[in-house]
Amino acid sequence: MTEIRKHIIEPHEVDQRLDRVLAGKYPDLSRTRIKNLIEDHKILINEKKSLPSAKLKEKDVVMIMIEAAVDALPIAQDIPLDIIYEDQDVIVINKAAGMVVHPAPGNYEQTLVNALLAHCEGSLSGISGVKRPGIVHRLDKGTSGLLVAAKHDKAHQGLSAQFAKRDLKRHYYALIWGVLNPQEGLIEGNIGRSPHNRQKMALLKHGGKEARTHYKTIKIFGRIASLLECQLETGRTHQIRVHLASQGHGIICDPQYGRTPKGLMNIIKALYDINGESTRPFLHAYCLNFIHPVTQQEMKFKCEMPKDFRDAVDILLKTSATDVQ
Repeated sequence: MTEIRKHIIEPHEVDQRLDRVLAGKYPDLSRTRIKNLIEDHKILINEKKSLPSAKLKEKDVVMIMIEAAVDALPIAQDIPLDIIYEDQDVIVINKAAGMVVHPAPGNYEQTLVNALLAHCEGSLSGISGVKRPGIVHRLDKGTSGLLVAAKHDKAHQGLSAQFAKRDLKRHYYALIWGVLNPQEGLIEGNIGRSPHNRQKMALLKHGGKEARTHYKTIKIFGRIASLLECQLETGRTHQIRVHLASQGHGIICDPQYGRTPKGLMNIIKALYDINGESTRPFLHAYCLNFIHPVTQQEMKFKCEMPKDFRDAVDILLKTSATDVQ
């Protein structure tokens, strides 16, 4: 079923961009969905195709054809979720390490999106004309912790705006090799695809996107390792992992960026003995702050370290106590 909307351009809208006028006129349509509708020729000006940047004239007739949102390609799967908070607008999940957020080659099932499609049933975002959870930030497969998703377009737009303005606050625990000097500070550096390995991210002197990570050392295990609190000011792929590795202090058990210092393989062996194949980069999103996109109330959530993270801390405490270097 297709919904038809018609809008005649008024004097105050003259010379404005098509996408901007429609976003203001129809708050239930996100800028992303408007752009997609224009590109799919579902939005016409005077019955002619146009561009998102088209400048409007008085009395132009804009026709919008909105098809009902179709089911998302990922299948709904009844997968247990650790739900920290939920209402009709948003859902906050404590994601387990090992769970992929979005379906992708090699991981089309058993992802967070598959689980949310089943859990939320009919209340899902229709962004881009596809029913799906409105995920505005991600956690790597090996990273555990808090993640918020939107259930409908308005909530998705509100959270996305906070993310863009860097108002959505995220704090992490990270276990790293060695001790950073200074023990508290800011790591800056543009991040983009590594020119040497497209599967990895890297700090780039030219290009990439601005990235800023605040860190604070909260526990030192001799000279072997440290527990950090990290706060993301920006949200780039693998940001914390890349930034810490760039300082020579990669995250423990990170297979891409965290090299194990010589003489400390016994710690890695102890972690695998306890956690087996579940051992992963020790990074945990423990605190999440945002403004509720509908009620405008400040929301703050925390979750404790998972068992494997606590196990790693115990091993480091015991190892540092015996002064093994």
